[in-house]
Amino acid sequence: MTLDELRSRFDAADLGRRMHACVADLYPLCRSITGDGVRETLTRLGAHLPLARHEVPTGTPVFDWTVPNEWNVRDAWVKNAAGDRVVDFGSCNLHVLNYSAPVRARMTLAELRPHLHTLPEQPDLIPYRTSYYQERWGFCLSQRALEALPEGEYEVCVDSTLAPGHLSYGECLLPGRTTDEVLLSCHVCHPSLANDNLAGVTVAAFLGELLGALSLRYSYRFLFIPGTIGSITWLARNESAVGRIRAGLVLACLGDPGAPTYKKSRRGDTAIDRTVAHVLRSRGGEGRIREFSPYGYDERQYCSPGFDLPVGCLTRTPHGEYAEYHTSADDLALVRPEALADSLALALAIVHALEADVTYVNLNPKCEPQLGRRGLYRALGGLREAGVDEMAMLWVLNQSDGRRGVLEIAERSGYPFEVIERTAGMLVEHGLLAETP
Repeated sequence: MTLDELRSRFDAADLGRRMHACVADLYPLCRSITGDGVRETLTRLGAHLPLARHEVPTGTPVFDWTVPNEWNVRDAWVKNAAGDRVVDFGSCNLHVLNYSAPVRARMTLAELRPHLHTLPEQPDLIPYRTSYYQERWGFCLSQRALEALPEGEYEVCVDSTLAPGHLSYGECLLPGRTTDEVLLSCHVCHPSLANDNLAGVTVAAFLGELLGALSLRYSYRFLFIPGTIGSITWLARNESAVGRIRAGLVLACLGDPGAPTYKKSRRGDTAIDRTVAHVLRSRGGEGRIREFSPYGYDERQYCSPGFDLPVGCLTRTPHGEYAEYHTSADDLALVRPEALADSLALALAIVHALEADVTYVNLNPKCEPQLGRRGLYRALGGLREAGVDEMAMLWVLNQSDGRRGVLEIAERSGYPFEVIERTAGMLVEHGLLAETP
């Protein structure tokens, strides 16, 4: 099957349901930047694409960072004087401060309060809080639950381990006809947060599953990594190979009903920046383009000045800009099957444009060729039905000088990428164009 055939058979309803089921399957797992939750997540994702799992030992230096201790949690709770759990990790894994050190103690409410984290401005929601690189313990709960706690003695327990172990990440390379690579990266470190980032993880997994059945020009490398420390670790371990990356996307927050948003790479004018911008314009202008900033997801590591890779970030509503972000409201109801399917379709359209952005040379470059003699004028009625017209032919013939690719011709002419692609293919069939090596 070709990429064109795959896109023509794209069943958004079926894929949306299957993707939402994948998010639901991963949602209960307690993930962090290390630990068994990440490993189990990678195991389940292996049903969609062939993932190699890498284990990097605690203490491994990775540029200016060091792989931290591994964290695992079995249970965590706060009990009142009657022995009732008023905060319970078992009911929501956001209740424990992620990476919380182990603790078992009795204390007054006044002593407990500094270890309790809430969102006063969103009093019914549980916040997501972490303490990756500063050892401390704590709990997260709603502001209303905190206000309901009476004075008295409380028993607290975080049954966790924070000890030497490993950082785990998953990697899948789908070899293409060339060794030039497209990088697709997503973070797998968040616990029960559906949009940030199980939606991005799921889109990446299904994209890899679909591309794995195709013969493609580029090689596609998928990374399922813990945020920040994961991309730093991967870059440190693969520094000699990053020169093969020709384009890349960090995939995140792709399940909410907002319009797609693309954040440019550090350079701002790379193939991926121009491709995504053109694809979004071709979809009717619903997408948003933002300039690069050194804050966000792992694109800031790939785009650090020592690497400056052509990697942007694709989301729907960006991080921090939807009310449910990093709270218990980022749940399965926020993530929509139709949004997941649309994000996957958008990713496929971007891949298609990258794959088809080849360069042609006009084999009859001295003045316009006689199109009528070749039956092209007589065929215009049928060609228009296929999305090709005379002006598209003239643009392709004029611009195909062996230097300009399909994307650049589409940008300059104002035609959608796929119209220029189809037109070029038709002119190749009639002996007027040839693809350059």
